[in-house]
Amino acid sequence: MIRDREAWRRWEARWQRATRTQPEENMRIFWTLLEMARAAGAWPPENPLEGIETDVQLARKVNTYVQPPGTSGQSPG
Repeated sequence: MIRDREAWRRWEARWQRATRTQPEENMRIFWTLLEMARAAGAWPPENPLEGIETDVQLARKVNTYVQPPGTSGQSPG
């Protein structure tokens, strides 16, 4: 459990600044994971559109702005 959230936030910000992402490394990881999924028979899916209705419903809920209570008339951001 994180007891000092501000200390954690500072540490995490320092770590993110010090740890630079490398596009080549990210692509290597992606291709490795893709090959593992293919070897396990999990990719490509038999029916790519299976479950699309659930994905669309979830995306609509996640991407809908709900105004917090007590902030009527204020715009988000």
